[in-house]
Amino acid sequence: MAAKESIVVESIDSGIAEPGIEPGASTETMLVTTDSFDEYEQEMSGSIDGDMKESITSTISEIQEDVVQDDSTTSTTADPGESEKNLSLDDAEMDDVAHRLGQSNLDGDPLRCKAWLAQKKHIFILSQAGKPIYSRYSSEDKLVTVMGVMQALVSFVQAGSDMIRSVHAGDTNFVFVVKGPLILVAVSKTLESVPQLTLQLTYVYNQIISVLTQSQLNRVYDQRRNFDLRRLLSGSERLIDHLLNFMDREPAFFLGAIKCLPLLPSMRSSITQTIIQTCAKIKNLVFAILLANNQLVTLVRMNKFFLHPMDLHIIQNLVDSSESLKTAESWTPICLPKFDSNGYMHGHVSYLAEDCQACLLLLTVDRDVFFVLSEAKQKIVEKLRRTNCLEAINESMNKPTVTTADIGLPEMRHVLYKCKSTAQFWSPGLQPPYTTDDEIERLLGLYQCLHHRLHSPSRPLKLIFQQLDKETMLAWVASGFELYVTFEPLVTKPDAIEAVSKLLKWIKKEEERLFILNSPTF
Repeated sequence: MAAKESIVVESIDSGIAEPGIEPGASTETMLVTTDSFDEYEQEMSGSIDGDMKESITSTISEIQEDVVQDDSTTSTTADPGESEKNLSLDDAEMDDVAHRLGQSNLDGDPLRCKAWLAQKKHIFILSQAGKPIYSRYSSEDKLVTVMGVMQALVSFVQAGSDMIRSVHAGDTNFVFVVKGPLILVAVSKTLESVPQLTLQLTYVYNQIISVLTQSQLNRVYDQRRNFDLRRLLSGSERLIDHLLNFMDREPAFFLGAIKCLPLLPSMRSSITQTIIQTCAKIKNLVFAILLANNQLVTLVRMNKFFLHPMDLHIIQNLVDSSESLKTAESWTPICLPKFDSNGYMHGHVSYLAEDCQACLLLLTVDRDVFFVLSEAKQKIVEKLRRTNCLEAINESMNKPTVTTADIGLPEMRHVLYKCKSTAQFWSPGLQPPYTTDDEIERLLGLYQCLHHRLHSPSRPLKLIFQQLDKETMLAWVASGFELYVTFEPLVTKPDAIEAVSKLLKWIKKEEERLFILNSPTF
Protein backbone atom coordinates (compact mmCIF):
# COMPACT_ATOMS: atom_id res chain seq x y z
CA MET A 1 0.00 0.00 0.00
CA ALA A 2 2.77 2.44 0.93
CA ALA A 3 4.55 1.85 -2.41
CA LYS A 4 1.40 2.55 -4.42
CA GLU A 5 0.78 5.74 -2.48
CA SER A 6 4.33 6.91 -3.15
CA ILE A 7 4.01 6.27 -6.90
CA VAL A 8 0.71 8.16 -7.09
CA VAL A 9 2.06 11.16 -5.23
CA GLU A 10 5.13 11.35 -7.46
CA SER A 11 2.92 11.37 -10.56
CA ILE A 12 1.04 14.42 -9.26
CA ASP A 13 4.20 16.10 -7.95
CA SER A 14 5.59 16.18 -11.47
CA GLY A 15 2.63 18.26 -12.62
CA ILE A 16 0.36 20.66 -10.81
CA ALA A 17 1.90 20.06 -7.38
CA GLU A 18 5.44 21.07 -8.32
CA PRO A 19 6.83 23.37 -5.61
CA GLY A 20 6.42 27.03 -6.51
CA ILE A 21 3.53 26.54 -8.93
CA GLU A 22 1.07 24.80 -6.63
CA PRO A 23 -2.39 26.44 -6.50
CA GLY A 24 -2.34 29.71 -4.58
CA ALA A 25 1.46 29.97 -4.47
CA SER A 26 3.08 33.39 -4.55
CA THR A 27 6.51 34.88 -3.96
CA GLU A 28 4.80 37.82 -2.26
CA THR A 29 3.01 37.45 1.05
CA MET A 30 1.23 39.83 3.41
CA LEU A 31 1.07 37.27 6.23
CA VAL A 32 3.73 35.63 8.35
CA THR A 33 3.95 32.05 7.08
CA THR A 34 4.71 29.18 9.45
CA ASP A 35 4.20 25.47 9.17
CA SER A 36 1.33 24.38 11.39
CA PHE A 37 3.31 21.83 13.36
CA ASP A 38 6.23 24.21 13.84
CA GLU A 39 3.72 26.67 15.23
CA TYR A 40 2.43 24.09 17.69
CA GLU A 41 5.91 23.24 18.86
CA GLN A 42 6.75 26.90 19.33
CA GLU A 43 3.68 27.49 21.45
CA MET A 44 4.30 24.35 23.50
CA SER A 45 7.94 25.01 24.27
CA GLY A 46 8.22 28.78 24.30
CA SER A 47 6.80 31.74 26.14
CA ILE A 48 4.97 34.66 24.64
CA ASP A 49 7.63 37.02 25.94
CA GLY A 50 10.27 35.91 23.47
CA ASP A 51 8.91 33.44 20.95
CA MET A 52 5.68 35.28 20.23
CA LYS A 53 7.61 38.09 18.53
CA GLU A 54 8.54 37.49 14.89
CA SER A 55 11.94 38.65 13.75
CA ILE A 56 10.49 40.06 10.52
CA THR A 57 8.10 42.31 12.37
CA SER A 58 8.87 45.25 14.59
CA THR A 59 7.53 47.00 17.65
CA ILE A 60 5.04 49.84 17.74
CA SER A 61 7.67 52.17 19.14
CA GLU A 62 9.92 51.45 16.16
CA ILE A 63 7.12 52.39 13.77
CA GLN A 64 6.56 55.67 15.58
CA GLU A 65 10.27 56.46 15.48
CA ASP A 66 10.51 55.62 11.78
CA VAL A 67 7.73 58.08 11.02
CA VAL A 68 9.45 60.95 12.82
CA GLN A 69 12.72 59.94 11.10
CA ASP A 70 14.60 59.28 14.28
CA ASP A 71 17.90 57.57 13.49
CA SER A 72 17.85 55.62 16.73
CA THR A 73 15.51 52.65 17.00
CA THR A 74 14.41 50.88 20.12
CA SER A 75 14.15 47.15 20.34
CA THR A 76 12.64 45.44 23.33
CA THR A 77 13.87 41.95 24.01
CA ALA A 78 11.86 40.14 26.61
CA ASP A 79 13.25 37.62 28.99
CA PRO A 80 13.12 34.08 27.63
CA GLY A 81 10.34 31.96 29.05
CA GLU A 82 10.71 28.87 31.10
CA SER A 83 11.63 25.73 29.22
CA GLU A 84 8.89 23.15 29.23
CA LYS A 85 9.59 19.45 29.17
CA ASN A 86 7.62 16.33 28.52
CA LEU A 87 6.57 14.71 31.76
CA SER A 88 5.43 11.17 32.35
CA LEU A 89 2.64 11.03 34.92
CA ASP A 90 1.67 7.39 35.13
CA ASP A 91 1.72 6.79 38.87
CA ALA A 92 -1.36 6.33 41.02
CA GLU A 93 -0.98 9.70 42.70
CA MET A 94 -1.27 11.58 39.41
CA ASP A 95 -4.26 9.48 38.32
CA ASP A 96 -5.94 10.36 41.59
CA VAL A 97 -5.33 14.06 41.02
CA ALA A 98 -6.76 13.79 37.50
CA HIS A 99 -9.87 12.12 38.91
CA ARG A 100 -10.27 14.87 41.48
CA LEU A 101 -10.14 17.49 38.72
CA GLY A 102 -13.35 16.07 37.32
CA GLN A 103 -15.15 15.52 40.61
CA SER A 104 -14.14 17.94 43.34
CA ASN A 105 -16.62 20.59 44.48
CA LEU A 106 -19.36 19.30 42.18
CA ASP A 107 -21.01 16.55 44.18
CA GLY A 108 -23.00 19.04 46.23
CA ASP A 109 -25.21 19.91 43.26
CA PRO A 110 -26.06 16.76 41.22
CA LEU A 111 -28.09 18.61 38.58
CA ARG A 112 -25.28 21.06 37.87
CA CYS A 113 -22.78 18.24 38.11
CA LYS A 114 -24.49 16.24 35.36
CA ALA A 115 -24.76 19.20 33.02
CA TRP A 116 -21.22 20.31 33.74
CA LEU A 117 -19.64 16.90 33.27
CA ALA A 118 -21.60 16.33 30.05
CA GLN A 119 -19.61 19.05 28.28
CA LYS A 120 -17.00 17.66 25.91
CA LYS A 121 -14.42 20.38 26.48
CA HIS A 122 -13.82 22.71 29.41
CA ILE A 123 -11.48 25.68 29.44
CA PHE A 124 -10.20 27.16 32.70
CA ILE A 125 -8.01 30.17 33.41
CA LEU A 126 -6.47 30.86 36.81
CA SER A 127 -3.56 32.77 38.22
CA GLN A 128 -0.39 31.12 39.47
CA ALA A 129 -1.70 31.93 42.95
CA GLY A 130 -4.74 29.74 42.21
CA LYS A 131 -7.25 32.59 41.88
CA PRO A 132 -10.07 31.77 39.41
CA ILE A 133 -10.29 33.99 36.32
CA TYR A 134 -12.47 32.19 33.76
CA SER A 135 -14.46 29.02 33.18
CA ARG A 136 -16.17 28.25 29.90
CA TYR A 137 -19.11 26.58 31.62
CA SER A 138 -20.53 27.55 35.01
CA SER A 139 -19.25 30.35 37.21
CA GLU A 140 -15.57 30.19 38.03
CA ASP A 141 -16.45 31.11 41.64
CA LYS A 142 -18.19 27.74 42.00
CA LEU A 143 -15.06 25.92 40.83
CA VAL A 144 -12.58 27.31 43.34
CA THR A 145 -11.65 23.85 44.61
CA VAL A 146 -11.21 22.46 41.09
CA MET A 147 -8.90 25.31 40.15
CA GLY A 148 -7.06 24.91 43.42
CA VAL A 149 -6.27 21.31 42.48
CA MET A 150 -5.03 22.48 39.07
CA GLN A 151 -2.78 25.08 40.65
CA ALA A 152 -1.46 22.52 43.13
CA LEU A 153 -0.66 20.08 40.31
CA VAL A 154 1.24 22.74 38.35
CA SER A 155 3.17 23.77 41.47
CA PHE A 156 3.93 20.14 42.33
CA VAL A 157 5.53 19.56 38.94
CA GLN A 158 7.33 22.92 38.94
CA ALA A 159 8.88 21.98 42.27
CA GLY A 160 10.69 19.22 40.39
CA SER A 161 12.05 21.75 37.86
CA ASP A 162 9.64 20.55 35.20
CA MET A 163 6.64 22.03 33.41
CA ILE A 164 3.47 19.98 33.08
CA ARG A 165 1.96 19.67 29.62
CA SER A 166 -0.77 17.07 29.89
CA VAL A 167 -2.36 14.35 31.99
CA HIS A 168 -4.29 11.50 30.37
CA ALA A 169 -7.04 9.71 32.30
CA GLY A 170 -9.21 7.31 30.30
CA ASP A 171 -10.74 9.19 27.36
CA THR A 172 -10.02 12.59 28.92
CA ASN A 173 -7.02 14.82 28.23
CA PHE A 174 -5.97 17.48 30.73
CA VAL A 175 -3.76 19.98 28.89
CA PHE A 176 -1.87 22.74 30.70
CA VAL A 177 -0.28 25.92 29.41
CA VAL A 178 1.60 28.15 31.83
CA LYS A 179 2.16 31.64 30.42
CA GLY A 180 3.69 34.24 32.70
CA PRO A 181 1.38 34.72 35.71
CA LEU A 182 -1.47 32.66 34.21
CA ILE A 183 -2.34 28.97 34.05
CA LEU A 184 -4.66 27.82 31.26
CA VAL A 185 -6.19 24.35 31.31
CA ALA A 186 -8.23 22.39 28.78
CA VAL A 187 -10.14 19.30 29.93
CA SER A 188 -11.25 17.55 26.77
CA LYS A 189 -13.02 14.39 25.68
CA THR A 190 -12.81 15.35 22.01
CA LEU A 191 -10.55 13.87 19.33
CA GLU A 192 -8.28 16.91 19.41
CA SER A 193 -4.62 16.19 20.08
CA VAL A 194 -2.54 17.72 22.85
CA PRO A 195 -0.76 20.10 20.41
CA GLN A 196 -4.11 21.24 19.02
CA LEU A 197 -5.52 21.87 22.50
CA THR A 198 -2.29 23.64 23.43
CA LEU A 199 -2.67 25.95 20.46
CA GLN A 200 -6.27 26.70 21.44
CA LEU A 201 -5.15 27.66 24.94
CA THR A 202 -2.51 29.90 23.39
CA TYR A 203 -5.22 31.61 21.36
CA VAL A 204 -7.19 32.19 24.57
CA TYR A 205 -4.09 33.67 26.18
CA ASN A 206 -3.56 35.88 23.13
CA GLN A 207 -7.15 37.06 23.44
CA ILE A 208 -6.41 38.21 26.99
CA ILE A 209 -3.21 39.92 25.84
CA SER A 210 -5.13 41.68 23.07
CA VAL A 211 -7.17 43.39 25.79
CA LEU A 212 -4.47 44.02 28.42
CA THR A 213 -1.02 43.74 26.76
CA GLN A 214 1.71 41.49 28.11
CA SER A 215 3.50 44.27 29.99
CA GLN A 216 0.35 45.37 31.82
CA LEU A 217 -0.49 41.78 32.77
CA ASN A 218 2.97 41.20 34.20
CA ARG A 219 2.99 44.55 36.00
CA VAL A 220 -0.33 43.86 37.71
CA TYR A 221 0.83 40.52 39.09
CA ASP A 222 4.26 41.82 40.00
CA GLN A 223 2.55 44.35 42.25
CA ARG A 224 -0.18 42.07 43.63
CA ARG A 225 0.21 38.32 43.29
CA ASN A 226 -3.39 37.69 44.41
CA PHE A 227 -4.92 40.26 42.06
CA ASP A 228 -8.37 39.38 40.69
CA LEU A 229 -7.86 39.75 36.93
CA ARG A 230 -11.60 39.64 36.31
CA ARG A 231 -11.72 43.31 37.31
CA LEU A 232 -9.65 44.21 34.25
CA LEU A 233 -11.31 41.67 31.95
CA SER A 234 -14.86 42.65 32.85
CA GLY A 235 -16.90 42.65 29.64
CA SER A 236 -14.22 40.77 27.72
CA GLU A 237 -15.44 37.31 28.71
CA ARG A 238 -17.70 37.36 25.64
CA LEU A 239 -14.59 37.59 23.46
CA ILE A 240 -13.18 34.42 25.02
CA ASP A 241 -16.55 32.66 24.81
CA HIS A 242 -16.89 33.57 21.15
CA LEU A 243 -13.30 32.61 20.38
CA LEU A 244 -13.78 29.13 21.83
CA ASN A 245 -16.96 28.61 19.80
CA PHE A 246 -15.19 30.03 16.75
CA MET A 247 -12.33 27.52 17.09
CA ASP A 248 -14.79 24.64 17.50
CA ARG A 249 -16.26 25.25 14.04
CA GLU A 250 -13.48 26.90 12.05
CA PRO A 251 -10.51 24.99 10.54
CA ALA A 252 -8.52 28.20 10.02
CA PHE A 253 -7.10 27.95 13.54
CA PHE A 254 -5.46 24.53 13.34
CA LEU A 255 -4.42 25.21 9.74
CA GLY A 256 -2.78 28.49 10.76
CA ALA A 257 -4.25 30.16 7.68
CA ILE A 258 -6.77 32.73 6.43
CA LYS A 259 -9.66 32.26 4.02
CA CYS A 260 -10.24 34.93 1.37
CA LEU A 261 -13.55 36.14 -0.01
CA PRO A 262 -13.77 34.95 -3.65
CA LEU A 263 -13.58 37.97 -5.96
CA LEU A 264 -12.59 38.69 -9.53
CA PRO A 265 -8.93 39.76 -9.44
CA SER A 266 -9.74 43.04 -11.21
CA MET A 267 -12.35 43.89 -8.58
CA ARG A 268 -10.06 42.98 -5.67
CA SER A 269 -7.31 45.09 -7.22
CA SER A 270 -9.68 48.04 -7.56
CA ILE A 271 -10.66 47.77 -3.88
CA THR A 272 -7.03 47.55 -2.82
CA GLN A 273 -5.91 50.50 -4.94
CA THR A 274 -8.75 52.61 -3.58
CA ILE A 275 -7.54 52.00 -0.03
CA ILE A 276 -3.90 52.66 -0.96
CA GLN A 277 -4.65 55.91 -2.79
CA THR A 278 -6.84 57.20 0.03
CA CYS A 279 -4.57 56.25 2.92
CA ALA A 280 -1.07 56.56 1.45
CA LYS A 281 -0.36 59.92 3.09
CA ILE A 282 -1.73 59.05 6.53
CA LYS A 283 1.24 58.70 8.85
CA ASN A 284 1.46 55.85 11.33
CA LEU A 285 -1.18 53.76 9.53
CA VAL A 286 0.18 50.22 9.75
CA PHE A 287 -2.59 47.97 8.40
CA ALA A 288 -5.84 48.40 6.48
CA ILE A 289 -7.94 45.24 6.64
CA LEU A 290 -11.26 44.60 4.92
CA LEU A 291 -13.26 41.59 6.15
CA ALA A 292 -16.54 40.11 4.93
CA ASN A 293 -18.24 37.00 6.33
CA ASN A 294 -15.08 36.23 8.34
CA GLN A 295 -13.12 36.19 5.09
CA LEU A 296 -10.36 38.51 3.96
CA VAL A 297 -11.20 40.87 1.10
CA THR A 298 -7.88 42.70 1.12
CA LEU A 299 -5.02 43.67 3.41
CA VAL A 300 -2.73 46.64 2.86
CA ARG A 301 0.32 46.99 5.09
CA MET A 302 3.05 49.44 5.91
CA ASN A 303 6.23 48.47 4.14
CA LYS A 304 8.47 46.06 6.10
CA PHE A 305 5.70 44.96 8.46
CA PHE A 306 3.67 41.76 8.22
CA LEU A 307 0.62 40.41 9.99
CA HIS A 308 0.57 36.97 11.57
CA PRO A 309 -2.49 34.75 10.93
CA MET A 310 -2.90 34.43 14.72
CA ASP A 311 -3.31 38.19 15.03
CA LEU A 312 -5.73 38.30 12.11
CA HIS A 313 -7.79 35.56 13.77
CA ILE A 314 -7.96 37.68 16.93
CA ILE A 315 -9.16 40.62 14.82
CA GLN A 316 -11.77 38.43 13.12
CA ASN A 317 -13.00 37.29 16.51
CA LEU A 318 -13.35 40.90 17.68
CA VAL A 319 -15.39 41.84 14.63
CA ASP A 320 -17.57 38.73 14.63
CA SER A 321 -18.38 38.95 18.35
CA SER A 322 -19.24 42.67 18.45
CA GLU A 323 -22.67 43.49 17.08
CA SER A 324 -22.28 47.09 18.25
CA LEU A 325 -19.67 47.67 15.55
CA LYS A 326 -22.41 47.43 12.93
CA THR A 327 -24.20 50.54 14.15
CA ALA A 328 -21.41 53.08 14.62
CA GLU A 329 -17.77 53.83 14.02
CA SER A 330 -15.54 52.53 16.79
CA TRP A 331 -12.14 53.65 18.08
CA THR A 332 -10.72 50.52 19.67
CA PRO A 333 -7.35 49.90 21.32
CA ILE A 334 -6.12 46.41 20.48
CA CYS A 335 -2.87 44.61 21.15
CA LEU A 336 -1.71 42.18 18.47
CA PRO A 337 0.37 39.65 20.46
CA LYS A 338 2.40 38.29 17.55
CA PHE A 339 3.13 41.77 16.23
CA ASP A 340 3.92 43.48 19.54
CA SER A 341 2.67 41.95 22.77
CA ASN A 342 3.58 45.00 24.85
CA GLY A 343 1.79 47.82 23.07
CA TYR A 344 -1.59 48.88 21.77
CA MET A 345 -2.54 49.71 18.25
CA HIS A 346 -5.60 51.88 17.75
CA GLY A 347 -8.23 50.64 15.35
CA HIS A 348 -10.82 52.63 13.47
CA VAL A 349 -13.43 49.89 13.01
CA SER A 350 -16.58 50.36 10.95
CA TYR A 351 -18.80 48.62 8.44
CA LEU A 352 -18.70 50.08 4.96
CA ALA A 353 -22.40 50.86 4.63
CA GLU A 354 -25.85 49.66 5.61
CA ASP A 355 -26.14 48.00 2.22
CA CYS A 356 -22.65 46.42 2.40
CA GLN A 357 -21.81 44.57 5.60
CA ALA A 358 -18.06 44.34 5.09
CA CYS A 359 -15.94 45.62 7.96
CA LEU A 360 -12.98 47.96 7.44
CA LEU A 361 -10.26 48.17 10.09
CA LEU A 362 -7.64 50.89 9.91
CA LEU A 363 -4.92 50.11 12.46
CA THR A 364 -2.54 52.85 13.55
CA VAL A 365 -0.04 53.55 16.32
CA ASP A 366 -1.30 57.15 16.64
CA ARG A 367 -4.12 57.55 19.16
CA ASP A 368 -5.11 61.01 17.88
CA VAL A 369 -6.15 60.33 14.29
CA PHE A 370 -9.72 59.05 14.70
CA PHE A 371 -11.25 61.86 12.64
CA VAL A 372 -8.57 61.58 9.98
CA LEU A 373 -9.31 57.88 9.58
CA SER A 374 -13.06 58.47 9.73
CA GLU A 375 -12.78 60.90 6.83
CA ALA A 376 -10.58 58.44 4.93
CA LYS A 377 -13.13 55.68 5.44
CA GLN A 378 -15.90 57.85 3.99
CA LYS A 379 -13.78 58.61 0.93
CA ILE A 380 -13.03 54.90 0.48
CA VAL A 381 -16.73 54.02 0.61
CA GLU A 382 -17.63 56.75 -1.90
CA LYS A 383 -14.99 55.53 -4.37
CA LEU A 384 -15.97 51.87 -3.92
CA ARG A 385 -19.60 52.74 -4.58
CA ARG A 386 -18.76 54.66 -7.75
CA THR A 387 -16.72 51.75 -9.11
CA ASN A 388 -19.38 49.13 -8.23
CA CYS A 389 -17.03 47.44 -5.76
CA LEU A 390 -19.63 47.43 -2.98
CA GLU A 391 -21.98 45.58 -5.29
CA ALA A 392 -19.26 43.03 -6.09
CA ILE A 393 -18.54 42.44 -2.40
CA ASN A 394 -22.25 41.99 -1.68
CA GLU A 395 -22.64 39.57 -4.56
CA SER A 396 -19.79 37.41 -3.30
CA MET A 397 -21.04 37.54 0.30
CA ASN A 398 -24.56 36.50 -0.65
CA LYS A 399 -23.71 33.97 -3.34
CA PRO A 400 -23.95 30.31 -2.25
CA THR A 401 -20.49 28.87 -1.72
CA VAL A 402 -19.40 26.54 -4.51
CA THR A 403 -19.48 22.85 -3.60
CA THR A 404 -17.39 19.97 -4.90
CA ALA A 405 -20.45 18.81 -6.83
CA ASP A 406 -20.52 22.18 -8.61
CA ILE A 407 -16.89 21.62 -9.62
CA GLY A 408 -17.77 18.24 -11.15
CA LEU A 409 -16.43 16.00 -8.39
CA PRO A 410 -19.50 14.09 -7.14
CA GLU A 411 -17.43 11.49 -5.28
CA MET A 412 -15.80 14.26 -3.21
CA ARG A 413 -17.85 15.66 -0.34
CA HIS A 414 -15.57 18.32 1.11
CA VAL A 415 -11.97 19.53 1.13
CA LEU A 416 -9.53 21.80 2.94
CA TYR A 417 -6.67 23.17 0.83
CA LYS A 418 -3.92 25.27 2.41
CA CYS A 419 -1.19 27.02 0.45
CA LYS A 420 1.84 27.27 2.72
CA SER A 421 3.63 30.13 0.96
CA THR A 422 0.73 32.55 1.48
CA ALA A 423 -0.82 31.14 4.70
CA GLN A 424 -4.21 31.07 2.96
CA PHE A 425 -6.70 28.25 2.59
CA TRP A 426 -9.81 27.41 0.62
CA SER A 427 -12.76 25.15 1.34
CA PRO A 428 -16.02 24.59 -0.56
CA GLY A 429 -19.52 24.80 0.85
CA LEU A 430 -20.77 22.01 3.07
CA GLN A 431 -23.22 19.54 1.59
CA PRO A 432 -25.09 16.48 2.94
CA PRO A 433 -24.50 14.73 5.24
CA TYR A 434 -22.55 17.61 6.82
CA THR A 435 -25.51 19.95 7.29
CA THR A 436 -26.19 19.60 11.03
CA ASP A 437 -24.09 20.93 13.89
CA ASP A 438 -23.24 17.41 15.06
CA GLU A 439 -22.10 16.30 11.60
CA ILE A 440 -20.09 19.47 11.05
CA GLU A 441 -18.39 18.94 14.41
CA ARG A 442 -17.68 15.31 13.49
CA LEU A 443 -16.18 16.32 10.13
CA LEU A 444 -13.92 18.90 11.76
CA GLY A 445 -12.82 16.25 14.25
CA LEU A 446 -11.84 13.94 11.39
CA TYR A 447 -9.76 16.70 9.82
CA GLN A 448 -8.08 17.41 13.16
CA CYS A 449 -7.15 13.73 13.54
CA LEU A 450 -5.64 13.68 10.05
CA HIS A 451 -3.82 16.92 10.71
CA HIS A 452 -2.29 15.52 13.89
CA ARG A 453 -1.13 12.34 12.12
CA LEU A 454 0.50 14.33 9.31
CA HIS A 455 2.35 16.49 11.83
CA SER A 456 3.03 13.92 14.53
CA PRO A 457 6.38 14.69 16.19
CA SER A 458 7.24 11.02 16.53
CA ARG A 459 6.06 9.71 13.16
CA PRO A 460 4.91 12.37 10.68
CA LEU A 461 3.21 11.05 7.56
CA LYS A 462 3.08 12.40 4.03
CA LEU A 463 -0.04 10.66 2.76
CA ILE A 464 -3.03 9.09 4.50
CA PHE A 465 -5.83 7.17 2.77
CA GLN A 466 -8.33 5.99 5.36
CA GLN A 467 -11.63 4.20 4.69
CA LEU A 468 -14.17 4.68 7.49
CA ASP A 469 -17.76 3.55 7.93
CA LYS A 470 -19.33 6.83 6.81
CA GLU A 471 -16.65 8.33 4.57
CA THR A 472 -13.20 7.86 3.10
CA MET A 473 -10.53 10.38 4.08
CA LEU A 474 -7.39 11.44 2.26
CA ALA A 475 -4.73 13.73 3.69
CA TRP A 476 -1.59 14.83 1.90
CA VAL A 477 1.17 17.21 2.91
CA ALA A 478 3.49 18.38 0.14
CA SER A 479 6.30 20.91 0.13
CA GLY A 480 3.97 23.75 -0.84
CA PHE A 481 0.52 22.79 0.41
CA GLU A 482 -1.63 20.67 2.69
CA LEU A 483 -4.74 18.88 1.49
CA TYR A 484 -7.53 17.19 3.46
CA VAL A 485 -10.31 15.52 1.47
CA THR A 486 -13.55 13.75 2.40
CA PHE A 487 -14.94 11.24 -0.12
CA GLU A 488 -17.93 8.96 -0.38
CA PRO A 489 -17.26 5.80 1.69
CA LEU A 490 -16.88 3.40 -1.27
CA VAL A 491 -14.48 5.44 -3.39
CA THR A 492 -11.41 3.54 -4.60
CA LYS A 493 -7.89 4.82 -4.16
CA PRO A 494 -7.28 5.39 -7.92
CA ASP A 495 -10.56 7.30 -8.23
CA ALA A 496 -9.69 9.38 -5.16
CA ILE A 497 -6.28 10.31 -6.54
CA GLU A 498 -7.78 11.19 -9.92
CA ALA A 499 -10.34 13.41 -8.19
CA VAL A 500 -7.57 15.13 -6.22
CA SER A 501 -5.69 15.83 -9.45
CA LYS A 502 -8.83 17.39 -10.98
CA LEU A 503 -9.39 19.42 -7.83
CA LEU A 504 -5.87 20.85 -7.83
CA LYS A 505 -6.19 21.81 -11.49
CA TRP A 506 -9.50 23.57 -10.75
CA ILE A 507 -8.01 25.47 -7.78
CA LYS A 508 -5.03 26.44 -9.94
CA LYS A 509 -7.38 27.74 -12.62
CA GLU A 510 -9.35 29.77 -10.06
CA GLU A 511 -6.42 30.81 -7.83
CA GLU A 512 -6.55 34.52 -8.65
CA ARG A 513 -10.18 34.59 -7.53
CA LEU A 514 -9.77 32.39 -4.44
CA PHE A 515 -6.47 33.75 -3.07
CA ILE A 516 -4.65 37.04 -2.66
CA LEU A 517 -1.43 36.57 -4.63
CA ASN A 518 0.23 39.93 -4.02
CA SER A 519 1.24 41.92 -0.95
CA PRO A 520 0.11 45.54 -1.36
CA THR A 521 1.72 48.27 0.74
CA PHE A 522 0.97 51.93 1.41
